[in-house]
Amino acid sequence: MPTLNAQPSSALDEETARSELYGLLALVYYAPPATEFIAELRTSATEAPAAGAFLEEPWRALVGVARSMTDDEIQSEFSTLFGGMGKPEVYLYGSHFLSGFLNEKPLARLRTDLDQLGLARDDKMSETEDHFAYLCEVMRYLIAGDDVAVANLTRQRAFFTQHIQPWVNTLCDDLQKHPKARFYAAVAELTRAFMSVEAQGFDMLESN
Repeated sequence: MPTLNAQPSSALDEETARSELYGLLALVYYAPPATEFIAELRTSATEAPAAGAFLEEPWRALVGVARSMTDDEIQSEFSTLFGGMGKPEVYLYGSHFLSGFLNEKPLARLRTDLDQLGLARDDKMSETEDHFAYLCEVMRYLIAGDDVAVANLTRQRAFFTQHIQPWVNTLCDDLQKHPKARFYAAVAELTRAFMSVEAQGFDMLESN
């Protein structure tokens, strides 16, 4: 679980927390949450170490929803919203939000940028690279990767502002207004809050 600390003890702690939260989002958006994950979520602390942490309330709400639902209800909700044959209830692909269609120019631009980063989609992955979970995994790598020529704040900001920021709030809107979304409405609120923190951080980086 991510560390919800408004005042990290070091820059390293803050980067670890960011990486972990991107990893958590990748997990819950890519597949139905595993029983072990849900159990861990239910027992997570809901109070931040420092008062007023920006993510504390959406995190508390997510844990509360997880505690109020069964494993089957949470896992079925994923399938209801994102699965099934044909058109899903809610899309998770950047191309859909940026162009109105799947597999369009935004995906081609993303693949070009991924190639420049030395990254490629695993052949075992059934989704295209513009799936939100995949983008979260890329951000996690750009934060926690060992290659400082790639894993650095400049690269993070460029990738975030180009491939995530333009459409992530619309995705959150779609989830939060969907009548069948309970767990994922809470996930969307945490996503929205975290993306806001990320955007503010990158804006500060650009202004310095």
